[in-house]
Amino acid sequence: MTKAVVGMSGGVDSSVAAYLLKEKGYDVIGVTMALYDGADEEGLCCGLSATEDARAVADKIGIPHYVFNFKKEFKEKVIDYFIDRYLKGVTPNPCIACNRYLKWESLLSRSLEIGAEYIATGHYATVVKHPDTGRYTLKTADSKDQTYALYALTQYQLAHTLMPVGEYSKQEIREIARKIGLKVADKPDSQDICFVPDGDYNGFIRENTSAAIPEGDFTDSKGNILGRHKGITAYTIGQRKGLGIALGVPAYVTSIDAENNRVVLGSNEELFRTKVIVRDYNPMGLDMPQWEIRVQGKLRYTQPKANCIIRPMGENMVEAVFNTPQRAVTPGQAAVFYDGEYVAGGGIIV
Repeated sequence: MTKAVVGMSGGVDSSVAAYLLKEKGYDVIGVTMALYDGADEEGLCCGLSATEDARAVADKIGIPHYVFNFKKEFKEKVIDYFIDRYLKGVTPNPCIACNRYLKWESLLSRSLEIGAEYIATGHYATVVKHPDTGRYTLKTADSKDQTYALYALTQYQLAHTLMPVGEYSKQEIREIARKIGLKVADKPDSQDICFVPDGDYNGFIRENTSAAIPEGDFTDSKGNILGRHKGITAYTIGQRKGLGIALGVPAYVTSIDAENNRVVLGSNEELFRTKVIVRDYNPMGLDMPQWEIRVQGKLRYTQPKANCIIRPMGENMVEAVFNTPQRAVTPGQAAVFYDGEYVAGGGIIV
């Protein structure tokens, strides 16, 4: 019997994923990851209540359940990365780092050690092989597609991954959970970054770093000083609210100059770009581009896909040129590219 370790967050998606795999004949083991101290707020994907919910589901469907301690890895790969990026004036996506380095790299390694062939999650995506290249990739889900946050997975990781809920809608998953009597059937989805549940990123960073975060100048694009900002970690590209400055016209953060401790403000029109440079490109369904290829791109999780071309720019870097200008292109965020319904690859916006 093929053994699969299911990462169980205590939510309905991963709970039903475990059930579906057991129904398919897999030898299923449920695992909840302990990621950081103090994760006990109600509803967090790795809090104490989440662990209790996951254990109750495992008991209900008749599978063993364990807790793996990944607190050290989570601090190094996710929290420290999150803080460091903000201090350098870019806006990271810690969920993507967590997916690659914790939910896959660490969990997969530990799972293989105990004899499992696969890890499985409750993500809305499907692991397939690209029909043209034969490379492992992700196929988008019709409902609540989550491929954007998974672009960094390697071929090896994908080869050992199952995503059984990707063929269902969220409503269908909840209906399955109700049918089999799971108490988490109507549990709300987790929101925001799990280790900053109140959404105060700037406050979290200040509490968890010894680095100085001094005040500095607001300027316009020509370098004219407009006022004083309260520290670059309080801002991100496209931000309008909470600037603490009145200029008589709507003002948005258009760039962050960490080297000179400046936050540049401008109009909404100044936020639009057609060209985007991407580093650390991870080819998934399509090989690393050797010339221009036509794809569709997303620069934010909630953004619709937009037509573009990508071309090589050097080692693990590409340039994307969009047919239509994209708003608030944010360094540190992910740029993910699609070949129709398949993930072509992605990287980090420079």
